Amino acid sequence: MTGLLTELSKRLAERWLSLLVLPGALFLGAAFTARTLGHAHALDAELLVREVQAWHPAPGAGAGVRLAVLLLMVALLAAALGLVAQTLGSLLERLWFAADWTLWPRPLRALAAWRVTKRRERRATAERAYERVRQRIGESLIAGDGGGDGTGDDTDDDVRDADLRTARLAMARVSQEKPHRPTWTGDRMHAVTLRLAQDLALDLATVWPALWQLLPDAPRQQIEATREALDRAATLAAWAVLYALLAVWWWPALPLAAATFLTAKLRIRGATDAYARLVEASVYLYLGELAERLGVSAEGVLGRRTGWEVTCLLQGQRHLIGLTAHEPET
Repeated sequence: MTGLLTELSKRLAERWLSLLVLPGALFLGAAFTARTLGHAHALDAELLVREVQAWHPAPGAGAGVRLAVLLLMVALLAAALGLVAQTLGSLLERLWFAADWTLWPRPLRALAAWRVTKRRERRATAERAYERVRQRIGESLIAGDGGGDGTGDDTDDDVRDADLRTARLAMARVSQEKPHRPTWTGDRMHAVTLRLAQDLALDLATVWPALWQLLPDAPRQQIEATREALDRAATLAAWAVLYALLAVWWWPALPLAAATFLTAKLRIRGATDAYARLVEASVYLYLGELAERLGVSAEGVLGRRTGWEVTCLLQGQRHLIGLTAHEPET
């Protein structure tokens, strides 16, 4: 038991240091630099070195204690800043996913609605371009271009595949399904909900807590690791916002904030895509087992009846079992 507590405290200390203290200490260093140099001497390294040296405690009795107290105060302040960044990151993550954007205050709700409309227009344009590519390829195949004489067939196929991939990527760059959120990340997760509702008549928000209890350790750890990566990326975006505030006193903080925000955005998109894929795959792989635990027959390929009955059971609406599953709204 003592060894377990020791290992646990060691891990907690490591996480406290890496997630809170170190990022906070870096921000404190940037804030000190901004205060010291300002816009007029933004890149004056010699001035910064002189100011840092001035903070060193004077030699004599108690110098070591004063230095220790100073370091402790810096560590506590850095940890406090880390907590602020995590809180702000949670808020930014909620705005990024925008699951409840229809309940936002009117100015934000109007802006989000405008964004959804624009994204739907972009998605429709990409869909029309994809259909044009498919139609052109179909017409070329019917006309017999590159069809069977043994000359250039592989090259023509490669070109057609590349054109289709490009058109599909253009649609996916907007959203996986018809946009319902003002952001790509929000639509990426919502696309999972839409597909499961369409294919299995399943409500993901209802089924996921029960399904999570059945997942083996390996997929659980993968999903948890991806979710933690998403949280860290959101916190990194929060640090970008805090660094941008320093640009009021020190202009180099602005490109630093921009680079940090761009990195956070790329990480959020990557983590969201991975998280969505893992959640969707877990539902298809383990829904049958959940159905059996609940006494729902799931013989053969999973279908809408299975998803509908599992959802009804978990919602406490047994009287709806046997009725036709409703089609999801599009």
